[in-house]
Amino acid sequence: MSYRCVATSVAGFIQQLAVAYVTNGYFFYVAGRIPAHKDPGNTDRKILQQYDIAVSKWTRARRKREGRANLHYLRYQHFYVIIATHGVHPFFAAEAARLHDIRRSPISFMSYSIGCRRARGGGAYHASVRIHRERFEDLKARFQVAATHLGVEELCALLQTLRFEPYAPVRVQFCGLLRAINERRKLAGLELVPLSALRLRRRPVHPFAGQDQDDSSVRFSLETTTDLGE
Repeated sequence: MSYRCVATSVAGFIQQLAVAYVTNGYFFYVAGRIPAHKDPGNTDRKILQQYDIAVSKWTRARRKREGRANLHYLRYQHFYVIIATHGVHPFFAAEAARLHDIRRSPISFMSYSIGCRRARGGGAYHASVRIHRERFEDLKARFQVAATHLGVEELCALLQTLRFEPYAPVRVQFCGLLRAINERRKLAGLELVPLSALRLRRRPVHPFAGQDQDDSSVRFSLETTTDLGE
């Protein structure tokens, strides 16, 4: 068995973090950037060993029953996140000075904001992925300028170049962007840009696709770790 922790794309990193971890109760995190002169693989091994992260799903289930926290580690290039569930674990004391709760402090990554919100009516928490506010306001301003200077086909082509993954909050932002464009075009008496110009369907990706199984910076053998309770 092995533990994969290195995402091969931005989309894969976000999907693994939001869908696989945050949605399943991993709320407490530290994030950092490995210096350019350091080997990320060495950092991977150090963190996985230090916090005993690379364990089986059965060990994770037992830890949860015992009131102990579970952790995951995820990296894309030189950016990494260590994220934990509720429970007892040395991680909380060791990282107390820079520990965050994703329900209150979203993770900023590659112009995305990855957070966690309650469902309407006070329901369960769920992951929330959106374009970072500053980045979105910049996009909106640029498209508003272009709205009356470009034709419908040109604007459609530009909207299609937006590579943000269309999670539900991103779809809302996309629609807001289109609305701002069409408000300008309507005032100018120009043809409106259709909704079909937006990419509104997200396609799941393989977060760790295309990795060499022998690359120790990507895969970490469970045999190299020990479980504290066994």
